[in-house]
Amino acid sequence: METLEEKFARVLAEDVEVVDYDPRWPAMFEEERLRLLASLPNDALGRIEHFGSTAVPGLAAKPIVDLLVEVWDLEDVRRRIVPILESEGCDYFWRPSFGDDVPPFYAWFIRRDDEGRRTHHIHMVEPHFEHWDRLLFRDFLIANPDVAAEYVALKVRLCAEHRGDRIAYTLAKTDFIQRVTAAAKTATQP
Repeated sequence: METLEEKFARVLAEDVEVVDYDPRWPAMFEEERLRLLASLPNDALGRIEHFGSTAVPGLAAKPIVDLLVEVWDLEDVRRRIVPILESEGCDYFWRPSFGDDVPPFYAWFIRRDDEGRRTHHIHMVEPHFEHWDRLLFRDFLIANPDVAAEYVALKVRLCAEHRGDRIAYTLAKTDFIQRVTAAAKTATQP
């Protein structure tokens, strides 16, 4: 059986890839949303949103559909949901929201296809988590194609620089994401 350290090493060793927009991504989101609703205890789930670059029509992205799943109690997720998704072959991580071992933690799952390629990242968070701001980021990119184009250029450059380092790739996008999210918050305030 794989240890946690071996699982981390395996997952972190996977290359970063940014590809052209795939019009199948919204359908992949909907298929996974329906799968989660059919297989998981509905009393544990709230809204399920498509976020990240695959949720922005026309945007190049890592070919992995991100789902943001509202849950009422993360300890309940650990007891009731983790065993179900792991039995379906998902990798599960109790992941810090920011940095290394910095609370709040949340449940994160990787679903793969039959060839072992990542297809979905499932982020389960409680209603008060800052992760919900990522929907503002998504919506701002949809409404501002020039900012979306700037983000694509950044991602393509960072992918070339950090193809073998998923953590460095993600960290290098942070300033841009924070700046755009702040602009999105300002734009939505009355």
